[in-house]
Amino acid sequence: MRLVIKYGGTSISTSKDICTVAKHLNDLSKKHQIVVVCSAISGTTDDLLEISESIKKENKSKAEQLASKIINRHKQLAKQTIKKSNVRKKLLTNLDADFTELLALIDGMVLLGEVTPRSMDYLTSFGERLSIQLVSSSITDLGKKSISLTGKEVGIVTDSNFGESKPLMDTTRLRISKTIDAMFLKKTIPVVGGFTGADQHGHVTTLGRGGSDYSATIIGSCIKADEIWLMSDVDGLMTADPKIVKNAKLLKEVSYIEAIEMALFGAKQIHPRTFEPLLTKKIPMKIRSSFNLKNEGTLVSASTSSAVSNTVKCVSNVKNNGLIDVQGGSMVGTPGTAAKIFATLAKAGINVMMISQNPSESSITIVVKNTDLDKAVSALEMELLGKIIKKLEITTDVAIIALIGSGMRGTVGVASKVFGAIEKNKVNVSMITQGSSELNLAFVVKNSDTNAAVQALHDAFALDKIN
Repeated sequence: MRLVIKYGGTSISTSKDICTVAKHLNDLSKKHQIVVVCSAISGTTDDLLEISESIKKENKSKAEQLASKIINRHKQLAKQTIKKSNVRKKLLTNLDADFTELLALIDGMVLLGEVTPRSMDYLTSFGERLSIQLVSSSITDLGKKSISLTGKEVGIVTDSNFGESKPLMDTTRLRISKTIDAMFLKKTIPVVGGFTGADQHGHVTTLGRGGSDYSATIIGSCIKADEIWLMSDVDGLMTADPKIVKNAKLLKEVSYIEAIEMALFGAKQIHPRTFEPLLTKKIPMKIRSSFNLKNEGTLVSASTSSAVSNTVKCVSNVKNNGLIDVQGGSMVGTPGTAAKIFATLAKAGINVMMISQNPSESSITIVVKNTDLDKAVSALEMELLGKIIKKLEITTDVAIIALIGSGMRGTVGVASKVFGAIEKNKVNVSMITQGSSELNLAFVVKNSDTNAAVQALHDAFALDKIN
């Protein structure tokens, strides 16, 4: 089989973990053609982001301190992980070249005294540049040929929207298939840095936080992979957050569309655009734990087998949001009101997570993240208050609870079961939405009621007996 296997940062954060991963890949490569995609070692991206914050505050010594923390950590891992002296020496030389470049970049950013989206992408790409060298050298240490490639080197070409760039798939497909096919011919395992690519001018770009999954599916669709595995520290997708529901179960199978909903509603291990490259190629994907290889994890495919078409698959929750109720008599029957409201929020760079409007059109309710709330309210007040909006009512600290499952479509009585269970637990619901696809039913409750609501729904739909 052709496999693309992606490792999250937690799977490669100690020398022992890296050796385990290298051994597993070495065994797999005897039977399959594999491409490995790696995230930065856990904590590294956060340190790099903190470096950029220090530069903004003109705190050069803090930035250099953080850089030396990253450097020492990777050097330490290299020395602990690699046994053969020639492999170790080569790895340390390569890492040193990257460290020199990182320090020069920080100097340059400090001199300019500014952090642009472009320099930011260049800075944050170092996490993956360093981790792939450790993993690749570790495979070489076991006597197998391997090479580390950045997203740019493997051939991911994106637009120039730094920080949230999108791949240009036709060019990318040509470049990646050429690069990877050459590796397969040489029986070499390519270890690719996730999260990054380069625009047409060769400038480093990033695909957004969590973008390593996206890198894996981009590569998988380009080389017509048979399967893509996302390896992290979780066994797969669960029926609910196991921190809230003790008897949450692992989902054996979900469809792409269900997985996309789960990704948007808090299954934080997946980048929501991860599935785009797979939809046309219908490549199956497994979400597995690198620490528990006996467990097959969750299979995500175009359509699930009829045996697992439960009405509801999972109860997700997203805490810490703000609810804005926009009211005004002049909103009734006035075309373009909603457009003006959303245009104002878009201009302020605010992502609206949920919307509900009553049929009389006298109010529209919007949910945004708590961190965006102040910005959203001031944008609406400055632009529209007293014109089409009479008043704004704000509720802070609310959570979105979403039930997800394609079996809800056309099933009678789902809503009554949901709100019956919620009422029994004396939880007040402040907003409800359901899309016409009937794939998810979402509602808003107070943050403090989240756990009770999630547990009540998990019990009501007997999700502990799923599969």
